[in-house]
Amino acid sequence: MSGYDSSDDDDNDVVLLVCVMDSVIRKIRSQSRLPKHVSSFSGHEKMYDRFIVPPDFDDVSTVITENQRFFPYFQGCVGAIDGTHISCVVDADVAAAYRNRKGFTSQNVMAVVDFKMKFTYLVAGWEGSCHDARVLNVATSNPAFMFPHAPEGKYYLVDAGYKNKPGFLAPFRGQNYHLHDRRREDGDRRKEMFNYRHASLRNVIERTFGVWKSRFRILRGIPRYPLEKQRDIVIACAVLHNFIKLFSSEEAAFNPEDDAVDDGNAEDDVDEASTQQRQQQQREESNDMGHIRDHIADVMWNDRLD
Repeated sequence: MSGYDSSDDDDNDVVLLVCVMDSVIRKIRSQSRLPKHVSSFSGHEKMYDRFIVPPDFDDVSTVITENQRFFPYFQGCVGAIDGTHISCVVDADVAAAYRNRKGFTSQNVMAVVDFKMKFTYLVAGWEGSCHDARVLNVATSNPAFMFPHAPEGKYYLVDAGYKNKPGFLAPFRGQNYHLHDRRREDGDRRKEMFNYRHASLRNVIERTFGVWKSRFRILRGIPRYPLEKQRDIVIACAVLHNFIKLFSSEEAAFNPEDDAVDDGNAEDDVDEASTQQRQQQQREESNDMGHIRDHIADVMWNDRLD
């Protein structure tokens, strides 16, 4: 932690954070009970606020400005949002609610990350059967969740399972990423190009989830504890992830330049939504954000032709 200048209170925070890390490691070694530091972690709001910080809405990431595929098209982007499932152990009477579409019980965790692969917002503990879009809707509509809303002109990247609305830029629905397919009409290829670059930039959240779960193996199988404590472990690991990112400059896993994207269809990201839900989302999508998406796609395509 060289170079870290702190007050006594800040030192206490760092000491507690190290204790939490040690507790998680001990838990991985199958200690018989949940350590005190982790169980009380959710109440230590100062720790969350110190290390999981909302985005700087005035900043444009160099990941965008230094890549001609992204700039100036996505200069309003401040991060990416997605959900991920962390397995959990629950009682039989609530198992149905926590059973996700893949058949195992989990908590649905929604996160916002920046392009340095740090968490800027996280909410854990939702039932595994709950759709990602519902988690976001509740978090953004209920002030108690303190979601960091993007100001006008700024937005988060989301996948096709979310609405394209002010503050949230989704891909075009029903469009592949296969730009080499020359048989398509120019209009479709314009949307494909947008979707491909959108997915390339949004891929930062998938890489962040991957690094996070690889580092903290406990996230692959949290033991049987009260659900609140299982949730607290997830939050603690997110804070620790950011702590490591802040104080380790040689983390090979944190590579913001890696923007590889699997070819595929944008609709693959809507696997949890029914056809009726998707149709309703399409009707409700904001015209304003639709115009912004169309404008970005037009400029991007025209620049390619120049």
